[in-house]
Amino acid sequence: MESTHRIVAELRQCGMVADPASFDVRNYAECASACTDLLTCGPIQILVNNAGLHDDAPLAGMSMNQWYDVLNVSLNGFFNVTKPLLLPMIRTRWGRIVNVTSVAAVIGTRGQTNYVAAKAGLNGLTKSLAREVASRGITVNAVAPGVIDGGMARTILTNDFIKAMVPMKRAGTATEVAALVGFLVSEEASYITGQSIGINGGMA
Repeated sequence: MESTHRIVAELRQCGMVADPASFDVRNYAECASACTDLLTCGPIQILVNNAGLHDDAPLAGMSMNQWYDVLNVSLNGFFNVTKPLLLPMIRTRWGRIVNVTSVAAVIGTRGQTNYVAAKAGLNGLTKSLAREVASRGITVNAVAPGVIDGGMARTILTNDFIKAMVPMKRAGTATEVAALVGFLVSEEASYITGQSIGINGGMA
């Protein structure tokens, strides 16, 4: 939560209104309650589903908990957060939903069948939901990052691995991903919907 409070403070310094909210995306009741509280200030018209979890193992050795924990965060988390916010967004006849998936959902990665299943599911539902709400002025797109500097990339991926896997020979940055998300939620992207857009340095 420390980074969340820092971001909130930065937004407030820029004259914006920002309030932190913390809840477990795996729990529908908790999500519904938190979203109800957030909606007291008005409909939420931009939603970025960015929750994700890694718990890697070859499928033959993967536990049931590893499988369901990853799907519950990435895939069920999408449903648990998006559903309570969707009807209020539809009533405004304008909205932007961006689902953060992964290049792994496109190319597949060993030892990550749970993660790939969850992120590929997000790619698929992005297309379906986009069709459902297109006539209401709402776009739904997915952003599929590749190797991004920070977090997991810094701890387990060597420079040699990145150079071998990524045609651009470097990791991407969170700022580059944020710029793509920022464009997709803007008015300039109003005719883009149902797309899964890779930002992966040429990996796929």
